[in-house]
Amino acid sequence: MKKQPEITEKTRQAFIDVFCELYSEKPIEKISIKDITSKAGYNRSTFYQYFADIYELLDFVEADLLNYIKEEFANKEAFTDLIENTLNCFEKSEHISTLKALLGDYGSVHFLERLKREIPFDKLDLNFPEYNILTPYLIEFYISTSLSLFRLWLRQERDLSSEELLKLVDTLYTNGITPYSK
Repeated sequence: MKKQPEITEKTRQAFIDVFCELYSEKPIEKISIKDITSKAGYNRSTFYQYFADIYELLDFVEADLLNYIKEEFANKEAFTDLIENTLNCFEKSEHISTLKALLGDYGSVHFLERLKREIPFDKLDLNFPEYNILTPYLIEFYISTSLSLFRLWLRQERDLSSEELLKLVDTLYTNGITPYSK
């Protein structure tokens, strides 16, 4: 007898949701399959029907999120603000808890680098000079700073509104921290 696709997806999503919740709280090395299955309300054998181990689950979660981001950015002709587009991408998304886990304190640098590679630099309107030796450094500064601020905003439980965060980022890129120092 074949399982119904909606039940199969619901079960897989339960494992993903619990994993992301746990990964937000502790490093992957401290998460056991028993932790996941107990909290999700399934047994170990059910987990193994979906994933070989926790690292396969992590790979699935990362790939799913990166595919979502890639699709969202592909649907945009051009954009000028990385943070604004990232916020728009996730504000109405079921992926926010996944993003919080992967970009959280226990997330990996490997994922962050994979995420950076998904950002379509050719669509960023950064007004940098023609390519020269500094261009990769300028792009890295822009991307890394934007992602760090976005990570902090998620860690702070989105304590600023989207508009406030965008205004802060714009001010920081335009004027630096001087307007905020006294």
